[in-house]
Amino acid sequence: MSPLRAYHQLQSIQSEILEMIAYGEPLGVVADTLCRRIEAVAPEAICSVLTVDRQGRLHSIAAPRLPESYTKAIDGTSIGPNVGSCGRAAFIGEPVLVEDISSDPLWADYKALAEPLGLKACSSFPIKARGGRVIGTFALYYRANRSPTELEQRAVETCAHVCAVAMEQSEVHARVHQLAYFDTLTGLPNRFHADTLLRQKFETSPAGLGLLLLDIDNLKITNDSLGHALGDELIRQVASRTAAVVHPGAACRIGGDEFLVILDDCGADGALRETAERILSCIEAPFICQNHTIVPHVSIGGVLHGRDGTDMDRLRQNADFALYHSKESGRGGFVEFSEGLRTSMTRRVQRINEVEAALAEGRIITHYQPIVRLDSGEIVGLEALARMEAADGGVIAAAYFQEALKERRVARRLTDAVLEKTAADVRAWLDLGIPVQHVGINVTTADLEGDELADRITDGFTAAGVPHKHVVLEVTETVLFGGGESQVAKSVQRLRSRGLLVALDDFGTGYASLNHLLTLPVDIIKIDKCFVERMVEDDAGGIIVAALIDIAKKLDIRIVAEGIETTEQAERLQSLGCVLGQGYYFYRPASFDQTTKRLLESAQGMPETIASGERRRA
Repeated sequence: MSPLRAYHQLQSIQSEILEMIAYGEPLGVVADTLCRRIEAVAPEAICSVLTVDRQGRLHSIAAPRLPESYTKAIDGTSIGPNVGSCGRAAFIGEPVLVEDISSDPLWADYKALAEPLGLKACSSFPIKARGGRVIGTFALYYRANRSPTELEQRAVETCAHVCAVAMEQSEVHARVHQLAYFDTLTGLPNRFHADTLLRQKFETSPAGLGLLLLDIDNLKITNDSLGHALGDELIRQVASRTAAVVHPGAACRIGGDEFLVILDDCGADGALRETAERILSCIEAPFICQNHTIVPHVSIGGVLHGRDGTDMDRLRQNADFALYHSKESGRGGFVEFSEGLRTSMTRRVQRINEVEAALAEGRIITHYQPIVRLDSGEIVGLEALARMEAADGGVIAAAYFQEALKERRVARRLTDAVLEKTAADVRAWLDLGIPVQHVGINVTTADLEGDELADRITDGFTAAGVPHKHVVLEVTETVLFGGGESQVAKSVQRLRSRGLLVALDDFGTGYASLNHLLTLPVDIIKIDKCFVERMVEDDAGGIIVAALIDIAKKLDIRIVAEGIETTEQAERLQSLGCVLGQGYYFYRPASFDQTTKRLLESAQGMPETIASGERRRA
């Protein structure tokens, strides 16, 4: 072949390959076409194109005249100084010409693959990206002991450039695809990818399709207390452990702490629950990170196609309902969807809308229930209780809209409204000369998250001109111990450092134990009405109350008995040494005007206050 004709052929090949790249043809198709075109120009050469991944491993993408068994055998081989012609060329970044495979030491470990195929020589040329990084190799094999001719070397020089362009473009496309469809932290399919997979499932046959929706419990607490680096590792651990249980590609990360698992084989009874329980068991193994031992926990909600919905949106929504119920009924478990959960969620949304409307229209008000001395009935304190005014002027108790307070945003806004109204009411009583001692205000889990609760309270009462000594924060056991004791302890310490008193409400109904009284200092314990009710009926209730009163006195913690409804209960409590109580036997919650009247009637003396004596040291 004349040099001019060879030149034109190579130019034609280059133009054809660049056009394929411009039209976005896959790298494998481009490389295969290039090999065939070069082999047509140099028929004695057998062409091969390999890529080199970021870990320095070789991967075959085109070798049209080599057996598949050979290309599979070398796929995944790590590059190195003595790894055949291609492995060495990629390692040193320079051409490697081997005229005799049988005797060259570079092929000592690989000639057994080549010789049975009649391959006697191999010359390999590195393919480099623009920055000089080796991203592939172009090899010419021969069935004779020889090196490439001048024409063949010129052909390789021509194709190496277009190969580099094709490989770099392929890397860019792969990176864009990875960013578009996969989560960068965990490597799992992302929300967009999950939606695409689900649409594909619904377009075919979704029989036996099941969905599991997972949410990491207390991730925010981990981030806030131990740092986001450890929180990220917690996410990665949950991701890898979930993916290890199910089929490849079934687990997707669709949010910060939320994962979706798409299952194809859940038609059998109990299959969905079995998979969920295997995931829970796998996830809950401890791991160590930054010298901290972490035990991951997730809540899971599950749905089945057909039984729980037949379209994608409804099935996803029902999975949300199931997950929500799983978290509400006790974290770290699994709940399968039932129609009752939808009813519950619908009611909750309705309550949220009603409370938000009341907040916007200023229809959140406060009623007050007095705390009294059991011996005299004198009022020594109040508990502020949120109420909602209905459109018809009626007053709705908090029990009606309690579900709305599970929405953290609503709970915080409601607390702020109660704080504002209570501060204004206390200021009004002080201006009337009423010696109101203290008002208890209930706070929620949402209020204790973060560091700003103390500022929200003290700023509001300071603006109203109310000293902090008049404020008692009432927190239930569920709130105190349901969201991470160390975080709660810090919040309580901050509150008490501002001069605020902290009361442990409904003691005995939630998570608390006597040990918590040592690790989490509080100023007041409010004994739940369940103990008060049993006190008259049997000795056990009285023994428990008596023990609590004795322990509290020795710890310098004040005791208030809640839910007193009969003379017998009041007298029994007084005989056990309880000084303060609260309940319908004395007063029901009442409006500001009614409470003002009660306070004026009780203001004839100066009764002992709940805050008298030294406050318990933290």
